Amino acid sequence: MTVQIKKVHPFAILPRYSHGSEEDSGMDLHVIEDYNLPPNIPCLVKTGVAIALPPGYEGQVRPRSGLALKYGLTVVNSPGTIDPSYRGEIGVILQWNGYSREGNPKFFSIAKGDRIAQLIVAKYTGVEWVETDELSDTSRGTGAYASTGVSS
Repeated sequence: MTVQIKKVHPFAILPRYSHGSEEDSGMDLHVIEDYNLPPNIPCLVKTGVAIALPPGYEGQVRPRSGLALKYGLTVVNSPGTIDPSYRGEIGVILQWNGYSREGNPKFFSIAKGDRIAQLIVAKYTGVEWVETDELSDTSRGTGAYASTGVSS
């Protein structure tokens, strides 16, 4: 599949797979400038790229697991959604929880060019609601959260 992409900033790095599309599902997103994130405050960071997804596809912006584990850095609205009609710059809403395995600095520093999130392009199916007075029965029925048991 091919998707149009545009650099909207001269320092932009195009998203890419670290090990190729046969081994990775997510492409790395990079920042275009330096950031110092304070703890527990969401910050919008810019990637410098815009994409044109075809109808029926969405972009999903997800955290990088290594940054989450080592530094407590995550994508707040994970996964962030890029609609097929959106043509603006991709931004990532990051939040740092103030924890790091290397100590507890006052800010989490991100340098221009750093990989800060992953982008996955996924197919979706649009739906139309059909309102009804009754829903079909299942074995679970209306059992809610943890109704199927909790593993320990």
